[in-house]
Amino acid sequence: MFFILSKTLHFLLMPILWVIVLQLLAVFLRSQKWRRISLLSSLALLLLFSNPLLSNEAWLAWEIEAVPVKDVNNYDVAVILAGVTSYRENLPDRIHTSKGSDRFLHPLQLYRMGKIEKFLITGGSGLVLADKVPEAEQIEKILLMAGVAEEDILTESNSRNTHENAVNTAEFLQKHPDLDKVLLVTSAFHMRRAAACFAKAGIKTDNFTVDFYSTERRFTPDELIIPNPAAFNDWHLLIHEVTGFLVYKLLSYC
Repeated sequence: MFFILSKTLHFLLMPILWVIVLQLLAVFLRSQKWRRISLLSSLALLLLFSNPLLSNEAWLAWEIEAVPVKDVNNYDVAVILAGVTSYRENLPDRIHTSKGSDRFLHPLQLYRMGKIEKFLITGGSGLVLADKVPEAEQIEKILLMAGVAEEDILTESNSRNTHENAVNTAEFLQKHPDLDKVLLVTSAFHMRRAAACFAKAGIKTDNFTVDFYSTERRFTPDELIIPNPAAFNDWHLLIHEVTGFLVYKLLSYC
């Protein structure tokens, strides 16, 4: 039930949906006053959520800073949170990845440098009504194709959200006491919630953030005044993550 509710909330937190609702109210409300308020509100939200400078400032405030590779210590295992692959029935002969593929590419770099000994990939299927190939297994295939030894890849394929990632990983690590030094790897925007969930589950980790949405500040005309439709998607992701973090706090998941 919680999984389905989280997917519903993901839809309702879309800023573009708020703009559309306000514009519909501006058309169909009987009161001239509230029609005008709805229209002006929709325009204000449109300008706010399409400004790339504002969205970048929000990312800079929320994302956890990166640790330089040279400063990363040696670890028994890197726990990689999935959520960066998809499965297509019409193209089942390959792995499809998204922007967040840094979650396994950067640990692969650390592995090649001898800074981590094993991978533990946690993540099942993120779909509500379909049962597809677990994401952990898809990432495992990529690492195998990259030349990682099969015995160095461990998978946990039942988790469907960050809370389950932490709980299931804790159970897994209890069966492998040799994996003591743990490096947690996930996207920079997701690290606050992930680290808190893993701490709640009793797993002591160091954190390695990847997959950044923020960029260096650039006070150029296109950043200041030119609307960017991509900013809507950035705000949607950020609002969803902040809301998820707060909900997890209320549920004592983290």
